[in-house]
Amino acid sequence: MAVWIITGCSTGIGRALAEKVIAAGHDAVVTARDVAAVAALAEGVADRVLPIALDVTDPSQVVSAVREAEARFGGIDVLVNNAGYGYRAAVEEGDEADVRTLFETHFFGTVAMIRAVLPGMRARRSGAIVNLSSIAAQLTRAGSGYYSAAKAAVEGMSGSLRGELAPLGISVTVVEPGSFRTDFAGRSLQQSATVIDDYAETAGKRRKENDTADGRQPGDPEKAAAAILTAVESPQPPSFLLLGSDAVAGYRRAADRRAAEIREWEQLSTSTDFD
Repeated sequence: MAVWIITGCSTGIGRALAEKVIAAGHDAVVTARDVAAVAALAEGVADRVLPIALDVTDPSQVVSAVREAEARFGGIDVLVNNAGYGYRAAVEEGDEADVRTLFETHFFGTVAMIRAVLPGMRARRSGAIVNLSSIAAQLTRAGSGYYSAAKAAVEGMSGSLRGELAPLGISVTVVEPGSFRTDFAGRSLQQSATVIDDYAETAGKRRKENDTADGRQPGDPEKAAAAILTAVESPQPPSFLLLGSDAVAGYRRAADRRAAEIREWEQLSTSTDFD
């Protein structure tokens, strides 16, 4: 059995994954900003489940949580960076403080967790890191520019990290979920206070008051959790994992459009080499 630490376990995919990991018999460190939200996960299994209060934007809490986990279980085998939330705004509408907090959570919080667990993983020459991204990193829909950018930053970092850690026996997997029936597009979704009328037909259509998708998403969080567990436990965890039929279809459409545009502009692209 392995020792898992999962961020953002209060609801959604993080909660479902924590439950799957515990049910599979693994030791688990389950975290949320409010530890009361994850306390029930330890009921009846307190010997192998440790709830911890963790705000990934607080470096001292990150270090403390990892130290407590290592002291309790002797080491961390799997890190899942799941903590996060949605943010919608046209690029011009976005509040700078809100955007910085978004990046502190999704990107810098992920990096902080990775840096905290890596010394132990490197010493043991084993481990798995799972970074939750989003199909938004590929589709970049109007109104989600900042969220897409934060997830794209996670993916870019993860690619380099994979090359650095593969020789050390540590895997890195980026997970790109599509739309899942969680609180992500409901209670957890944030958006700019500023509204500019010129964006009403683009970014404006995806504001909470205009978006009717919440509660009707195709993805099942329980199945997403099972898929992540299967991927991590495979002999060679994937470097990239899409979750949801909508994610697969959307990724293929985006890839086809990009390939077509590369072909269209290939002559100009290649004309910039030295003769």
